[in-house]
Amino acid sequence: MSFLGRMGRQAALLFRHRGITAIAAAAVLVFVAGGTFAAVSSRADSHATLASNDKPLDAKPKARPAGPLQVVSVSPGSGARDVNGATAITVTFSSALAPQTPLPSLAPKIAGNWQVSGATATFTPSVGYLAGTKVTLTIPGGAGGILGAAATAGTLRTARTVKFTTGSFSTLRLQELLTQLGYLPLTWTPADPATAAIPADDANAQLSAAYDPPAGTFTFKPGYPSELTSQWQAGTDNILVDGAVRAFEYNQGLTMDGIAGPQVWSALLTAVAKGQDNPSGYTYAVADQDSPNETLRVWHDGKLILDTPANTGIPASPTEDGTFPVYLKFQVTQMQGINPDGTPYDDTVYWVSYFNGGDAVHYFPRPGYGYYQSLGCVEIQYDPAEFIWPYLTYGTLVTVTGPVA
Repeated sequence: MSFLGRMGRQAALLFRHRGITAIAAAAVLVFVAGGTFAAVSSRADSHATLASNDKPLDAKPKARPAGPLQVVSVSPGSGARDVNGATAITVTFSSALAPQTPLPSLAPKIAGNWQVSGATATFTPSVGYLAGTKVTLTIPGGAGGILGAAATAGTLRTARTVKFTTGSFSTLRLQELLTQLGYLPLTWTPADPATAAIPADDANAQLSAAYDPPAGTFTFKPGYPSELTSQWQAGTDNILVDGAVRAFEYNQGLTMDGIAGPQVWSALLTAVAKGQDNPSGYTYAVADQDSPNETLRVWHDGKLILDTPANTGIPASPTEDGTFPVYLKFQVTQMQGINPDGTPYDDTVYWVSYFNGGDAVHYFPRPGYGYYQSLGCVEIQYDPAEFIWPYLTYGTLVTVTGPVA
Protein backbone atom coordinates (compact mmCIF):
# COMPACT_ATOMS: atom_id res chain seq x y z
CA MET A 1 0.00 0.00 0.00
CA SER A 2 1.31 3.50 -0.90
CA PHE A 3 2.16 6.16 1.70
CA LEU A 4 -0.87 8.24 0.64
CA GLY A 5 -3.09 5.17 0.89
CA ARG A 6 -1.88 4.44 4.42
CA MET A 7 -2.45 8.09 5.38
CA GLY A 8 -5.99 7.97 4.00
CA ARG A 9 -6.76 4.80 5.96
CA GLN A 10 -5.43 6.30 9.20
CA ALA A 11 -7.49 9.45 8.61
CA ALA A 12 -10.60 7.31 8.16
CA LEU A 13 -9.86 5.36 11.36
CA LEU A 14 -9.28 8.61 13.23
CA PHE A 15 -12.61 9.99 12.00
CA ARG A 16 -14.35 6.79 13.10
CA HIS A 17 -12.65 6.93 16.50
CA ARG A 18 -13.70 10.54 17.03
CA GLY A 19 -17.20 9.72 15.89
CA ILE A 20 -17.52 6.94 18.48
CA THR A 21 -16.28 9.31 21.16
CA ALA A 22 -18.92 11.87 20.23
CA ILE A 23 -21.68 9.28 20.42
CA ALA A 24 -20.52 8.03 23.84
CA ALA A 25 -20.36 11.58 25.13
CA ALA A 26 -23.98 12.05 24.13
CA ALA A 27 -25.05 9.22 26.45
CA VAL A 28 -25.44 11.63 29.41
CA LEU A 29 -27.70 14.55 28.66
CA VAL A 30 -28.91 17.52 30.65
CA PHE A 31 -32.37 18.83 29.94
CA VAL A 32 -33.12 22.44 30.83
CA ALA A 33 -36.65 23.75 30.57
CA GLY A 34 -38.19 26.71 32.36
CA GLY A 35 -35.26 26.95 34.73
CA THR A 36 -35.75 23.35 35.97
CA PHE A 37 -33.37 20.55 35.14
CA ALA A 38 -32.65 16.96 36.07
CA ALA A 39 -29.68 14.80 35.08
CA VAL A 40 -30.80 11.69 33.19
CA SER A 41 -29.12 9.00 31.11
CA SER A 42 -30.30 7.81 27.71
CA ARG A 43 -28.93 6.09 24.65
CA ALA A 44 -27.63 8.31 21.88
CA ASP A 45 -29.87 8.52 18.84
CA SER A 46 -28.33 6.23 16.18
CA HIS A 47 -29.17 8.88 13.57
CA ALA A 48 -27.60 11.79 15.46
CA THR A 49 -25.35 14.11 13.47
CA LEU A 50 -21.74 14.11 14.72
CA ALA A 51 -20.64 17.56 15.81
CA SER A 52 -17.11 18.70 15.10
CA ASN A 53 -14.75 18.86 18.06
CA ASP A 54 -11.61 20.93 17.75
CA LYS A 55 -10.44 20.28 21.35
CA PRO A 56 -8.06 17.42 22.21
CA LEU A 57 -9.89 14.20 23.05
CA ASP A 58 -8.49 14.08 26.59
CA ALA A 59 -9.45 17.65 27.49
CA LYS A 60 -11.23 17.99 30.90
CA PRO A 61 -13.31 20.89 32.19
CA LYS A 62 -11.43 23.06 34.61
CA ALA A 63 -12.52 22.76 38.23
CA ARG A 64 -14.12 25.90 39.54
CA PRO A 65 -12.66 27.46 42.65
CA ALA A 66 -14.60 27.69 45.88
CA GLY A 67 -16.75 30.75 45.53
CA PRO A 68 -19.31 32.83 47.33
CA LEU A 69 -22.06 30.20 46.80
CA GLN A 70 -23.80 29.64 50.13
CA VAL A 71 -26.70 27.71 51.64
CA VAL A 72 -29.48 30.18 52.41
CA SER A 73 -32.07 27.83 53.94
CA VAL A 74 -32.93 24.16 54.47
CA SER A 75 -36.37 22.74 55.18
CA PRO A 76 -36.81 20.81 57.43
CA GLY A 77 -34.22 22.71 59.41
CA SER A 78 -31.35 21.28 61.40
CA GLY A 79 -32.52 19.86 64.73
CA ALA A 80 -36.18 19.88 63.70
CA ARG A 81 -38.43 17.36 65.44
CA ASP A 82 -41.94 16.08 64.78
CA VAL A 83 -41.32 16.42 61.03
CA ASN A 84 -43.88 15.02 58.59
CA GLY A 85 -41.82 12.22 57.03
CA ALA A 86 -43.68 12.43 53.73
CA THR A 87 -42.91 16.09 53.11
CA ALA A 88 -40.52 17.38 50.44
CA ILE A 89 -37.01 18.45 51.46
CA THR A 90 -35.73 21.73 50.04
CA VAL A 91 -32.32 23.40 50.01
CA THR A 92 -32.03 26.98 48.77
CA PHE A 93 -28.71 28.52 47.75
CA SER A 94 -27.52 32.09 47.24
CA SER A 95 -27.55 31.80 43.44
CA ALA A 96 -28.78 29.51 40.66
CA LEU A 97 -27.19 26.07 40.34
CA ALA A 98 -25.41 24.62 37.32
CA PRO A 99 -27.06 21.75 35.42
CA GLN A 100 -24.08 19.49 36.17
CA THR A 101 -24.03 20.17 39.90
CA PRO A 102 -23.77 17.30 42.38
CA LEU A 103 -26.87 16.95 44.56
CA PRO A 104 -27.41 16.44 48.30
CA SER A 105 -27.81 12.93 49.73
CA LEU A 106 -30.09 11.44 52.40
CA ALA A 107 -29.55 8.78 55.03
CA PRO A 108 -31.41 6.51 55.42
CA LYS A 109 -31.87 6.33 51.66
CA ILE A 110 -35.41 6.33 50.29
CA ALA A 111 -36.86 6.33 46.80
CA GLY A 112 -37.55 9.72 45.28
CA ASN A 113 -35.99 12.35 43.03
CA TRP A 114 -34.20 15.67 43.21
CA GLN A 115 -35.32 18.59 41.06
CA VAL A 116 -33.40 21.84 40.70
CA SER A 117 -35.17 25.09 39.88
CA GLY A 118 -32.96 28.17 39.89
CA ALA A 119 -31.32 28.34 43.30
CA THR A 120 -33.47 25.66 44.96
CA ALA A 121 -32.98 21.88 45.04
CA THR A 122 -36.06 19.89 46.11
CA PHE A 123 -36.28 16.19 47.01
CA THR A 124 -39.73 14.63 46.57
CA PRO A 125 -40.03 11.15 48.14
CA SER A 126 -41.89 8.35 46.43
CA VAL A 127 -42.83 7.13 49.90
CA GLY A 128 -41.39 9.07 52.83
CA TYR A 129 -40.00 8.16 56.23
CA LEU A 130 -41.88 6.32 58.95
CA ALA A 131 -42.44 7.79 62.40
CA GLY A 132 -39.45 8.37 64.67
CA THR A 133 -36.82 8.21 61.91
CA LYS A 134 -33.58 10.14 62.36
CA VAL A 135 -32.66 11.62 58.97
CA THR A 136 -29.31 13.07 57.88
CA LEU A 137 -29.11 15.39 54.85
CA THR A 138 -25.60 15.94 53.47
CA ILE A 139 -24.97 18.92 51.17
CA PRO A 140 -21.62 18.36 49.39
CA GLY A 141 -18.99 21.08 49.40
CA GLY A 142 -15.40 21.60 48.27
CA ALA A 143 -13.98 20.46 44.92
CA GLY A 144 -16.84 18.01 44.35
CA GLY A 145 -19.47 20.18 45.94
CA ILE A 146 -22.60 22.01 44.85
CA LEU A 147 -21.84 24.03 41.72
CA GLY A 148 -23.25 27.44 40.88
CA ALA A 149 -24.40 28.30 37.36
CA ALA A 150 -22.42 31.51 37.13
CA ALA A 151 -18.65 31.25 36.93
CA THR A 152 -18.38 33.77 39.76
CA ALA A 153 -20.53 31.57 42.02
CA GLY A 154 -17.97 28.76 42.09
CA THR A 155 -18.68 25.80 44.36
CA LEU A 156 -20.03 25.56 47.88
CA ARG A 157 -16.91 26.04 49.99
CA THR A 158 -17.59 23.37 52.66
CA ALA A 159 -20.02 20.51 53.08
CA ARG A 160 -22.98 20.95 55.38
CA THR A 161 -24.92 18.35 57.38
CA VAL A 162 -28.53 18.80 58.49
CA LYS A 163 -30.24 16.37 60.87
CA PHE A 164 -33.92 16.14 61.73
CA THR A 165 -36.33 13.59 63.24
CA THR A 166 -39.76 12.62 61.99
CA GLY A 167 -42.70 12.83 64.39
CA SER A 168 -45.23 10.30 65.62
CA PHE A 169 -48.21 9.06 63.69
CA SER A 170 -51.52 10.56 64.73
CA THR A 171 -53.96 8.64 66.94
CA LEU A 172 -56.72 10.54 65.18
CA ARG A 173 -55.60 9.21 61.80
CA LEU A 174 -55.33 5.71 63.25
CA GLN A 175 -58.98 6.00 64.29
CA GLU A 176 -59.98 7.33 60.87
CA LEU A 177 -58.34 4.42 59.05
CA LEU A 178 -59.68 1.77 61.45
CA THR A 179 -63.13 3.27 60.94
CA GLN A 180 -62.67 3.25 57.17
CA LEU A 181 -61.78 -0.46 57.26
CA GLY A 182 -64.70 -1.39 59.54
CA TYR A 183 -62.75 -2.12 62.73
CA LEU A 184 -64.66 0.53 64.71
CA PRO A 185 -68.47 0.91 64.98
CA LEU A 186 -68.35 4.44 63.64
CA THR A 187 -68.62 6.52 60.51
CA TRP A 188 -66.28 9.41 59.81
CA THR A 189 -67.29 12.53 57.90
CA PRO A 190 -64.48 14.85 56.71
CA ALA A 191 -64.83 18.53 57.55
CA ASP A 192 -63.80 19.39 53.98
CA PRO A 193 -64.54 16.57 51.52
CA ALA A 194 -62.50 18.29 48.81
CA THR A 195 -59.27 18.20 50.82
CA ALA A 196 -59.90 14.89 52.61
CA ALA A 197 -60.26 12.77 49.48
CA ILE A 198 -56.86 11.08 49.79
CA PRO A 199 -56.39 8.46 47.05
CA ALA A 200 -56.14 5.05 48.70
CA ASP A 201 -53.29 3.99 46.39
CA ASP A 202 -51.24 7.18 46.87
CA ALA A 203 -48.84 5.78 49.46
CA ASN A 204 -47.03 9.04 50.17
CA ALA A 205 -50.25 11.03 50.53
CA GLN A 206 -51.57 8.41 52.95
CA LEU A 207 -48.29 8.56 54.86
CA SER A 208 -48.49 12.35 55.05
CA ALA A 209 -52.02 12.11 56.47
CA ALA A 210 -50.74 9.66 59.11
CA TYR A 211 -48.68 12.57 60.49
CA ASP A 212 -51.17 15.33 59.74
CA PRO A 213 -54.72 13.93 59.52
CA PRO A 214 -57.63 15.72 57.88
CA ALA A 215 -60.26 17.08 60.24
CA GLY A 216 -63.64 15.45 60.50
CA THR A 217 -66.38 14.10 62.75
CA PHE A 218 -67.00 10.59 64.09
CA THR A 219 -70.54 9.29 64.55
CA PHE A 220 -71.57 5.96 66.10
CA LYS A 221 -73.53 3.63 63.90
CA PRO A 222 -77.01 3.08 65.35
CA GLY A 223 -77.88 0.30 67.75
CA TYR A 224 -74.94 0.20 70.17
CA PRO A 225 -75.51 0.68 73.93
CA SER A 226 -74.17 3.47 76.12
CA GLU A 227 -71.77 1.03 77.81
CA LEU A 228 -69.78 1.15 74.57
CA THR A 229 -70.37 4.66 73.24
CA SER A 230 -69.45 6.29 76.56
CA GLN A 231 -65.90 4.91 76.31
CA TRP A 232 -65.08 6.56 72.98
CA GLN A 233 -62.99 9.71 72.58
CA ALA A 234 -61.77 11.00 69.22
CA GLY A 235 -58.03 11.62 68.95
CA THR A 236 -57.24 9.83 72.22
CA ASP A 237 -56.27 6.22 72.91
CA ASN A 238 -59.14 4.27 74.44
CA ILE A 239 -60.30 0.69 74.82
CA LEU A 240 -62.19 0.79 71.51
CA VAL A 241 -58.96 1.57 69.68
CA ASP A 242 -57.14 -1.19 71.60
CA GLY A 243 -59.74 -3.76 70.56
CA ALA A 244 -59.77 -2.56 66.96
CA VAL A 245 -55.97 -2.75 66.68
CA ARG A 246 -55.98 -6.26 68.15
CA ALA A 247 -58.61 -7.37 65.65
CA PHE A 248 -56.57 -5.87 62.81
CA GLU A 249 -53.36 -7.48 64.09
CA TYR A 250 -55.02 -10.90 64.23
CA ASN A 251 -56.38 -10.60 60.69
CA GLN A 252 -52.95 -9.50 59.42
CA GLY A 253 -51.01 -12.25 61.22
CA LEU A 254 -49.22 -9.78 63.52
CA THR A 255 -48.47 -10.05 67.24
CA MET A 256 -51.75 -9.21 68.94
CA ASP A 257 -50.81 -6.61 71.57
CA GLY A 258 -53.13 -3.69 70.73
CA ILE A 259 -50.17 -1.37 70.07
CA ALA A 260 -50.02 0.52 66.76
CA GLY A 261 -46.28 0.25 66.12
CA PRO A 262 -44.39 0.48 62.79
CA GLN A 263 -45.52 -2.97 61.60
CA VAL A 264 -49.16 -2.18 62.30
CA TRP A 265 -48.98 1.18 60.53
CA SER A 266 -47.25 -0.34 57.51
CA ALA A 267 -49.86 -3.10 57.30
CA LEU A 268 -52.67 -0.59 57.89
CA LEU A 269 -51.61 1.67 55.01
CA THR A 270 -51.27 -1.40 52.78
CA ALA A 271 -54.74 -2.60 53.80
CA VAL A 272 -56.20 0.81 52.95
CA ALA A 273 -54.51 0.74 49.53
CA LYS A 274 -55.87 -2.76 48.85
CA GLY A 275 -59.32 -2.15 50.36
CA GLN A 276 -58.91 -4.98 52.89
CA ASP A 277 -61.92 -4.35 55.13
CA ASN A 278 -62.58 -6.13 58.43
CA PRO A 279 -64.00 -9.52 57.39
CA SER A 280 -65.71 -10.16 60.75
CA GLY A 281 -67.84 -7.07 61.27
CA TYR A 282 -68.06 -5.41 64.69
CA THR A 283 -69.20 -7.30 67.81
CA TYR A 284 -69.65 -6.03 71.37
CA ALA A 285 -70.73 -7.89 74.53
CA VAL A 286 -72.01 -6.80 77.96
CA ALA A 287 -72.16 -9.11 80.99
CA ASP A 288 -74.48 -7.55 83.57
CA GLN A 289 -73.84 -8.74 87.16
CA ASP A 290 -77.29 -7.84 88.42
CA SER A 291 -77.98 -11.04 90.35
CA PRO A 292 -80.39 -12.85 90.35
CA ASN A 293 -80.98 -11.60 86.80
CA GLU A 294 -77.46 -11.69 85.37
CA THR A 295 -77.35 -11.59 81.58
CA LEU A 296 -75.00 -11.64 78.64
CA ARG A 297 -76.05 -9.40 75.74
CA VAL A 298 -74.18 -9.29 72.44
CA TRP A 299 -74.45 -6.84 69.53
CA HIS A 300 -73.16 -7.44 66.01
CA ASP A 301 -73.03 -4.62 63.47
CA GLY A 302 -75.45 -2.62 65.63
CA LYS A 303 -78.01 -5.37 66.13
CA LEU A 304 -78.69 -7.17 69.41
CA ILE A 305 -78.17 -10.83 68.49
CA LEU A 306 -78.10 -12.46 71.96
CA ASP A 307 -79.70 -11.80 75.34
CA THR A 308 -79.29 -14.82 77.63
CA PRO A 309 -79.01 -15.57 81.36
CA ALA A 310 -75.43 -15.79 82.63
CA ASN A 311 -73.41 -16.56 85.76
CA THR A 312 -70.50 -14.50 87.08
CA GLY A 313 -68.04 -14.93 89.94
CA ILE A 314 -68.79 -15.73 93.56
CA PRO A 315 -67.46 -13.45 96.35
CA ALA A 316 -64.37 -15.66 96.84
CA SER A 317 -63.52 -15.39 93.12
CA PRO A 318 -65.40 -12.40 91.65
CA THR A 319 -65.61 -11.23 88.05
CA GLU A 320 -63.87 -7.88 87.68
CA ASP A 321 -65.86 -4.98 86.27
CA GLY A 322 -64.38 -3.25 83.23
CA THR A 323 -64.02 -3.59 79.47
CA PHE A 324 -61.56 -6.09 78.01
CA PRO A 325 -60.70 -7.44 74.52
CA VAL A 326 -61.01 -11.12 73.62
CA TYR A 327 -57.46 -12.45 73.31
CA LEU A 328 -57.73 -16.26 73.24
CA LYS A 329 -60.36 -18.70 71.91
CA PHE A 330 -61.01 -22.45 72.06
CA GLN A 331 -63.91 -24.61 70.95
CA VAL A 332 -63.03 -26.96 73.82
CA THR A 333 -60.34 -26.80 76.48
CA GLN A 334 -59.50 -27.81 80.04
CA MET A 335 -59.73 -25.30 82.88
CA GLN A 336 -57.64 -26.23 85.90
CA GLY A 337 -57.14 -24.55 89.24
CA ILE A 338 -57.99 -24.53 92.93
CA ASN A 339 -61.48 -24.10 94.31
CA PRO A 340 -62.04 -21.65 97.19
CA ASP A 341 -62.20 -24.63 99.56
CA GLY A 342 -58.73 -25.74 98.50
CA THR A 343 -59.73 -28.67 96.31
CA PRO A 344 -58.41 -28.83 92.74
CA TYR A 345 -60.62 -28.72 89.69
CA ASP A 346 -60.02 -29.89 86.11
CA ASP A 347 -63.09 -29.09 84.00
CA THR A 348 -63.79 -29.58 80.31
CA VAL A 349 -65.39 -26.42 78.92
CA TYR A 350 -66.75 -25.52 75.48
CA TRP A 351 -67.02 -22.45 73.24
CA VAL A 352 -64.43 -20.46 75.22
CA SER A 353 -63.48 -16.80 74.63
CA TYR A 354 -60.96 -15.45 77.16
CA PHE A 355 -61.14 -11.70 77.75
CA ASN A 356 -59.49 -10.88 81.11
CA GLY A 357 -56.77 -13.14 82.44
CA GLY A 358 -58.48 -16.42 83.30
CA ASP A 359 -61.99 -15.01 82.84
CA ALA A 360 -63.83 -16.17 79.73
CA VAL A 361 -67.27 -16.40 78.19
CA HIS A 362 -68.04 -20.12 77.85
CA TYR A 363 -70.53 -22.93 78.39
CA PHE A 364 -70.61 -24.65 81.75
CA PRO A 365 -73.42 -26.91 83.00
CA ARG A 366 -75.37 -25.50 85.93
CA PRO A 367 -78.82 -26.22 87.37
CA GLY A 368 -79.71 -22.59 86.68
CA TYR A 369 -78.27 -19.31 85.34
CA GLY A 370 -78.46 -15.67 86.36
CA TYR A 371 -76.53 -15.89 89.66
CA TYR A 372 -73.07 -15.54 91.20
CA GLN A 373 -71.87 -19.12 90.66
CA SER A 374 -68.61 -19.13 88.67
CA LEU A 375 -64.98 -18.66 89.65
CA GLY A 376 -64.79 -15.46 87.60
CA CYS A 377 -65.96 -16.58 84.17
CA VAL A 378 -69.18 -15.59 82.38
CA GLU A 379 -70.99 -18.91 82.09
CA ILE A 380 -73.91 -19.46 79.71
CA GLN A 381 -75.91 -22.42 78.41
CA TYR A 382 -74.61 -24.64 75.61
CA ASP A 383 -76.75 -23.49 72.67
CA PRO A 384 -76.20 -19.74 73.13
CA ALA A 385 -72.50 -20.40 73.83
CA GLU A 386 -72.13 -22.27 70.56
CA PHE A 387 -74.12 -19.63 68.67
CA ILE A 388 -72.16 -16.64 69.95
CA TRP A 389 -68.65 -18.12 69.85
CA PRO A 390 -67.95 -17.27 66.16
CA TYR A 391 -69.01 -13.66 66.77
CA LEU A 392 -66.67 -13.11 69.73
CA THR A 393 -63.67 -12.71 67.44
CA TYR A 394 -60.22 -11.61 68.54
CA GLY A 395 -60.29 -8.03 69.75
CA THR A 396 -64.04 -8.11 70.52
CA LEU A 397 -64.74 -5.99 73.59
CA VAL A 398 -66.51 -7.54 76.57
CA THR A 399 -67.80 -5.17 79.26
CA VAL A 400 -68.54 -6.51 82.73
CA THR A 401 -70.77 -4.18 84.69
CA GLY A 402 -72.98 -4.14 87.77
CA PRO A 403 -72.39 -5.02 91.42
CA VAL A 404 -69.47 -7.39 91.99
CA ALA A 405 -70.32 -10.30 94.30
